[in-house]
Amino acid sequence: MNLKETKKQLRTEIITKRENLSQSDWQEKSRNLCENLQNYQLFKQAKTILAYFSIRQEPELNYLFSTQQSWGFPRCVKKSLIWHSWQPKEPLIANKYGILEPSPNAPILTPEKVDLILIPAVACDYNGYRLGYGGGFYDRLLNNHQWNSIPTIGITFEFALFSQLPCEPWDQKLKAICTENRILSIYT
Repeated sequence: MNLKETKKQLRTEIITKRENLSQSDWQEKSRNLCENLQNYQLFKQAKTILAYFSIRQEPELNYLFSTQQSWGFPRCVKKSLIWHSWQPKEPLIANKYGILEPSPNAPILTPEKVDLILIPAVACDYNGYRLGYGGGFYDRLLNNHQWNSIPTIGITFEFALFSQLPCEPWDQKLKAICTENRILSIYT
């Protein structure tokens, strides 16, 4: 099996396992993950954080949005992510993938205004690499010199944390990985 097929098979297995979590188990794991984030120094120090709205039973981050930080969320524009500021209760729009996004009229966030990026991951490994959905949106972001100096935390459930994942030459290491059980700091 080649690398692309291996990644696709792994993606399918983990997403299926995630989608089979009961609602109560998913919510409990998500709450615990958010508590771990709130107690993490990098999170506590951040003033502006980029995050995501969960799909397909990714860890739910809504428990964090009442904190004192400012928040930014992506809009998918062609093959890139454009980041906009967002405050709770502001309207959201579902994009063509069904992912909620801020209004295109919301103020755009530039890298110099951002302190931390919470990155959704299908899976992560102990080396700091992540497996995404395969669209390359976050890979392109993390390989952009304007964004790649901002600390990143991969967000995934414990069952999707592996000793090693297949990776590509363009994959960038995360600064940390957060699950419902712990935060793993990655030392490079």
